Amino acid sequence: MAALQEKKTCSQRMEEFQHYCWNPDTGQMLGRTLSRWVWISLYYVGFYVVMTGLFALCIYTLMQTIDPYTPDYQDQLKSPGVTLRPDVYGDKGLQIFYNVSDNRTWTDLTHMLHEFLAAYSPAAQKANINCPWERYYFQEGFDAPNHTKFSCKFPVDMLQNCSGLTDPNFGFEEGKPCFIIKMNRIVNFLPSNSTAPRVDCTFLEDHKDSPPLEVEYYPPNGTFSLHYFPYYGKKAQPQYKNPLVAAKFLNIPKNTEVVIVCKILAEYVTFDNPHDPYEGKVEFKLKIQK
Repeated sequence: MAALQEKKTCSQRMEEFQHYCWNPDTGQMLGRTLSRWVWISLYYVGFYVVMTGLFALCIYTLMQTIDPYTPDYQDQLKSPGVTLRPDVYGDKGLQIFYNVSDNRTWTDLTHMLHEFLAAYSPAAQKANINCPWERYYFQEGFDAPNHTKFSCKFPVDMLQNCSGLTDPNFGFEEGKPCFIIKMNRIVNFLPSNSTAPRVDCTFLEDHKDSPPLEVEYYPPNGTFSLHYFPYYGKKAQPQYKNPLVAAKFLNIPKNTEVVIVCKILAEYVTFDNPHDPYEGKVEFKLKIQK
């Protein structure tokens, strides 16, 4: 009993540990002989090689079932969302407030528009083609360079007074600001059977002291030409540019906060989804001080 309770010294413990690391009597290292270490190493190498091969085979099989040009699941995107430029978000959505007499309040807004439209410069669209027809541009094959499909140009001068070319301030200085509406992309989406979708902007609420909203649309009638549809995806159309519509508001009451809604009117575009406030439309608050 006394022998069981005998405490080992530090040197004894170190000696036992060294003996465990290398036992010269049996030729064992860490409890195993060299041959057993070789066999167990070969086992784990073979095990992980097989597991890696099975994983690679699963990934390869999965990739063979995926179309690189079309998303497998599009059931959540029945109708495109709509975005606005310039986009300034407040506590409750889009809010654009500025003072015509103080250019510091609207310079950032015009700069935002210039930056956005830079992607529509001739240099940025040199690989795109002119599409003069007013019908859907269906492409069965990949006839563009690098096994892609052609994309139609959207010349920025189509926005005319809201292009930033004739008026670099986009009307903000005079209290008649321009806003750019863009419809988001959905692969293979056709907005209607034969009629081009168009933008319609109105006051969301009636303003007793104000007449109905007067708007100038660019391109004329605020339409998105059909030849920009369908969109075939980023891989198939890497140079694709979304068509735009600019709305210039002519009679915004000064020093009054108004709520404006811009809807996309098309047969297959919906704007009454209570769960997505930006599906088929965009709402924003606008206040122009003077």
